[in-house]
Amino acid sequence: MNTGRLGFLSVAALGLLSLTSTSCTVVRQGEVGVKRKLGRYSNNTYTGGLRVYNPFIATIVKVSTQTENLEIQADIPSREGLTIRSDVSILYKVVQKDAPDLLRNIGLDYEETVILPVFRSAIADVSAKYYAKDMHSGNRTEIENSVRELMMKYLKDKGILIESVLLKSIQLPRSLANAIEEKLEAEQQAQRMEFVLQRERQDAERKRISAEGTRDANQIISEGLTEKILQFKAIEAWLSLSQSQNTKVVISNGTVPMMMNPLEQK
Repeated sequence: MNTGRLGFLSVAALGLLSLTSTSCTVVRQGEVGVKRKLGRYSNNTYTGGLRVYNPFIATIVKVSTQTENLEIQADIPSREGLTIRSDVSILYKVVQKDAPDLLRNIGLDYEETVILPVFRSAIADVSAKYYAKDMHSGNRTEIENSVRELMMKYLKDKGILIESVLLKSIQLPRSLANAIEEKLEAEQQAQRMEFVLQRERQDAERKRISAEGTRDANQIISEGLTEKILQFKAIEAWLSLSQSQNTKVVISNGTVPMMMNPLEQK
């Protein structure tokens, strides 16, 4: 009886020891798990699923391998020495196979330790080559790509992939913003004035062409008029005046008719 009880207690103790010395965790999709045993990270990584480990000597550290959006506010220097405030999004992700080295060399606080300092250095180097107005124009994409490429030179061997650097809601100094607005307004006024001048030139050209047409027509008419034609036209005018009810007397010097009203002479 004592022997049986002793065996039961032994089995129970072993079961209890087994339960207390084993733990598990779930590595989700979009994560990678790295086992740390006695303070050392394993080279092996675990993907999605249930993972068992001994909590007394080991743990599994999980790192996201999904694209992360690190949003910050940055003061960007320009070529002329101005400071531009911008909201920035840094899209990055951890390379799965490099996760053990990332944890060994940098740790879990890699955003503050390497990503942000590298970004601030890269944006200062790149933006110093551009004027402030360029950051508010089509050159923004060029600046973003240059910053990303420069960051990758520092981070490509550290297991971090920079996908994009996005400069958002750039705030220019008030004086520069006013100058840009005034310049744009002046350009718009110049375009409107050019339109008015173009319209006036077209109107002047139209009038010139009309005047030339009138001149040519008069020249043709004057060249076609002869003495006989003028006499014939005078006769037609006399006949027309003689048939008018308002005409009483027609006097002529032989070439030009003149109408007189006898009632007015009285």
